[in-house]
Amino acid sequence: MTDNQKANGPDRLFVEPEVVDGVRVVTLRGEIDHDVKDVLSEALLGEDSTVLPRIVVDLSGVTFMDSSGINIFVAAYQQVSGGQGWLRIAGAQDAVLRVLQLVGVDAVIPCHPTIEQALNA
Repeated sequence: MTDNQKANGPDRLFVEPEVVDGVRVVTLRGEIDHDVKDVLSEALLGEDSTVLPRIVVDLSGVTFMDSSGINIFVAAYQQVSGGQGWLRIAGAQDAVLRVLQLVGVDAVIPCHPTIEQALNA
């Protein structure tokens, strides 16, 4: 297991960062809850966010997200927005997208169906 994986049986969160055309794309797979908030926070708010303040988070592999994820996404949005960057969400599954919509995150952080659409928005 690497540093970017949180062991919790089948509930592990896998984080796969890459850079696409100067944009940091963070692909997540698993569940986002209190147990993995530190892993998610580091993936989004780590030192790269000042170097690459444009971030697309691919949630297509995330099956569950609670308020821990919402808080981290809002904090990441605030951090990169302060540095003239942006944060966009791509590929959220229906259950996760509903959570984002219920709390109004989709009104602040743009949500797109695909990574390509998020990159080109």
